[in-house]
Amino acid sequence: MTATARIKGPLVWRDMDQQELDDAYDQTVYASNRDQLAKRRVANSATARARIGEPARFAYGPTPIEGLDLYRCNAPHAPIAIFIHGGAWRSGTASEFAFLAEPFVQAGAHFAVVDFITVDDAGGSLFPMVEQVRRAAGFVYRNADAIGCDRNRLYLISHSSGSHLAGCVVTHDWTKEGLPPDILKGATLSSGMYDLTPVRLSKRSKYVKFTDAMEAQLSAIRHLDKLNTPLVLTYGSYESPEFQRQTSDFAAAVKAAGKPAALLVGEAYNHFEMLETLANPYGLLGRAVLAQIGLV
Repeated sequence: MTATARIKGPLVWRDMDQQELDDAYDQTVYASNRDQLAKRRVANSATARARIGEPARFAYGPTPIEGLDLYRCNAPHAPIAIFIHGGAWRSGTASEFAFLAEPFVQAGAHFAVVDFITVDDAGGSLFPMVEQVRRAAGFVYRNADAIGCDRNRLYLISHSSGSHLAGCVVTHDWTKEGLPPDILKGATLSSGMYDLTPVRLSKRSKYVKFTDAMEAQLSAIRHLDKLNTPLVLTYGSYESPEFQRQTSDFAAAVKAAGKPAALLVGEAYNHFEMLETLANPYGLLGRAVLAQIGLV
């Protein structure tokens, strides 16, 4: 029996109809091994904690979820990398990402993984998520002495929906909080979304209650005037066409604004496999972040 060819529907975004756009924002369509990699992430995090020890826990805000896991290196007054995890804005906990910390701890940097509210628990709004990750970064800067890190060497790392949140962190006006505009000395954002317009048109709108204000205020590409952090932007060549475009368009816009950005492509990596390269000091992301921190 010959399969019936799908008839393309009306265009919704660029050359995509609704199904194509929905698929472009559904990672399982382009990465069938998602569940396997999620299980490996949990297993590898358990073994990493057995080697480097359990993290210290710091509360950066008033609600129970507002905490970060800190994996310390042995060097005094060390730089710190702050990681914002992905999960379609709906899932993920700091404990799942301990496996990323080990190469940074071994290289002489502290590694912090941030917990934050999910979009479901926030009633469909992305604003509380953005506010919390911004608060976490500000907390690390303000409390650097208590944490044992160098406040002048703060770096941000992110993946997937975490990179959307991180984009809102690096384009935040820190002077409104009485802080220097460049509290982050570098950021590596992988496989993210920086323009919410097409995301709003996709099936993610079933659980994110997008508004005009949310789309305008939380699309990092629209706020490059506030960007004071050198960026490394990455995606995998086996990611969806939209995730590839989102990153390449953002990199081009940053460069057009006269601000530093490097674009790296992980050849033959899908969305979830890209994250695993961060746990390897010789992997695409691991090498890029360590170089940005100055630890290569």
